[in-house]
Amino acid sequence: MLDLVNAYTEKMPTKNIRYIKDFLKLPEAEIYYEIIGNGPPIVFAHGLGGNHLSWWRQIPFFAERFTCVTFSHRGFLLSKNIAKTFGAKVFADDLSALIDHLELKDVHLVAQSMGGWTSLNYALRPENKLKSLVMASTTGELNFSVINHPAIAQMDAWKTSSEKIKKELKSKGLLPATGARMAVEQPSMNFLYAQIYDLTPKKYKDKVRKEIRSTRVLEPKKLKDVKQPVMFLAGSEDIVFPPLAAEAASTLIPNAKFVKIFEAGHSVYFERPDQFNAAVDNFISGI
Repeated sequence: MLDLVNAYTEKMPTKNIRYIKDFLKLPEAEIYYEIIGNGPPIVFAHGLGGNHLSWWRQIPFFAERFTCVTFSHRGFLLSKNIAKTFGAKVFADDLSALIDHLELKDVHLVAQSMGGWTSLNYALRPENKLKSLVMASTTGELNFSVINHPAIAQMDAWKTSSEKIKKELKSKGLLPATGARMAVEQPSMNFLYAQIYDLTPKKYKDKVRKEIRSTRVLEPKKLKDVKQPVMFLAGSEDIVFPPLAAEAASTLIPNAKFVKIFEAGHSVYFERPDQFNAAVDNFISGI
């Protein structure tokens, strides 16, 4: 048994990987965050169905080479929403305060779904500390319906198909953010996602969803103000967010690219972590 232990420990990283858990206490909220790893900073902004726990398949991959910062938006476990306010600007204010508190610079920001509202709002601020931005399954506040791009012409067909699939999933007790493929191919992953999803009260998630969707009014021309390299990433089978929108949005920013992950739904980072991690790694390593 000792030989087995030694054989495996020899393969472990030799440098100490720091692990910090703490709260950023603000007048309106207490933001829970974790710092794991060493190197250039990557900050992960989770979606509506998640919290800081969502990135469990990303952190072990990146922590040996990067300082990984995960946090929970206010109102999402374990963060507290003292002021009972939320939305893109409020969430971005919290993100900005966290980045400043941790004295981070040249940040690689990775956003998933709702986190895209937070992250794009922050990226459009002149004082942002970003080096790059990954928008996974999201275009945030962007009003993608008015983008002049061939992909947008297919939006009505995508909506019709997606609504039919959502109704079928609901009848079977499945979440649109995971879908049938994950439920069949990866039942344990599907179960874990649902467990994390339920950690935030449904009423709060519904209120946040309604609020952020009402702010999807940003004019496409505003994206030219994003100066950092951006990667839009989407799953080919996403029925929550249209991959078409990500493809179209990628043409609005000079230093942007679009990556589609096939046989993946809305939660690519959860369903296809190896492909997600490789895409993000290749993107930020090339900057």
